[in-house]
Amino acid sequence: MNAEILCVGTELLLGDVVNTNATEVARELASLGINVYHHEVVGDNPERLKESLENAFKHCDLVVLTGGLGPTYDDLTKETVAGYFNKKLVMDNEYLKVMEGFFERMGRPMTENNKKQAMMPEGCTVLENPNGTAPGCAIEENGKVAIMMPGPPREMRPMLLGPVHDYLTKSSDSILVSKVINFFGVGESALEDRLKDLMLSSTNPTVAPYAKTGECQLRVTAKAKTVEEGMELIAPAVKIIREAYPTEIYGEDFTELDDGCVKILSKNGHTLATAESCTGGLMASRIISNAGASAMFAGS
Repeated sequence: MNAEILCVGTELLLGDVVNTNATEVARELASLGINVYHHEVVGDNPERLKESLENAFKHCDLVVLTGGLGPTYDDLTKETVAGYFNKKLVMDNEYLKVMEGFFERMGRPMTENNKKQAMMPEGCTVLENPNGTAPGCAIEENGKVAIMMPGPPREMRPMLLGPVHDYLTKSSDSILVSKVINFFGVGESALEDRLKDLMLSSTNPTVAPYAKTGECQLRVTAKAKTVEEGMELIAPAVKIIREAYPTEIYGEDFTELDDGCVKILSKNGHTLATAESCTGGLMASRIISNAGASAMFAGS
């Protein structure tokens, strides 16, 4: 299955809001073995949204949309997607009751325009939203699937990891399994120079370099039916990489240097203290931002 992520919201185009949704959706789709071909952001304009949707379905069979499911006049994602599939919007009375209960628990009156959020494309699968009033939904027809989720991350994220994950696993026969190799003291160009043959010849798994502040990483990714099968595919490539760089690798699957520092010192029963002046406590702040830091950080 090939996918495009389409994030809706003029505030994203203007830079008023950082588009973290695309990152999270892409990561989840990758974990399910779904290839993401494009990311796109479109404003709250039904004509441009319709055009983006039509273009996305020319090369993808799945489009995941976030945003535009609110109660106001410019929230038009559902209407536009329903129109693409020639579906009418009908009142979902069951979800209307859920919304009424939500407002009652909040001690706030439900305005008339909120009922718009309970209007759903006929025949769709409704995706529950326990953290807000806008439900998501999925439409599937003629081999094309559109999944709509609310824009606020605190509402989108649980829906993505819950009902959307469950919905997509029904049609996915593979997953992507990755291992990150963390390097210190070697640059991205040097990594490629020594491992170029491996990177070019590997198809499953693939090997790709990433340059980060103060370090480099190699991500080895395999497509497989299970995690165990994926790890078996990854293992030979990891062995080659470790043999090529016996001293520059400081670990695997660490997100940052400070994450590795906390986990390695904790594992070995060591502690760390810092003395900072011009950095203003930045090093200590980086360290304690990682889970488990209290076990190894003595103070600053």
